Amino acid sequence: MIRPAWRKSSYSGPEQGDCVEVADLTPGVGIRDSKNPDHGHLTLTPKAFTDLIHALRQVP
Repeated sequence: MIRPAWRKSSYSGPEQGDCVEVADLTPGVGIRDSKNPDHGHLTLTPKAFTDLIHALRQVP
């Protein structure tokens, strides 16, 4: 089994170490909490991931 290469999302803020990590889980995109990497992850389709990022950018 190949382990995914998790990286800190460029969308994570520097405040208090709150980080989201992302990984290419072809055909999906994995998202997890960097403080709790062993608690699982969410897998989204590439379109759903793009839609999520777009929606988050709209939050004031």
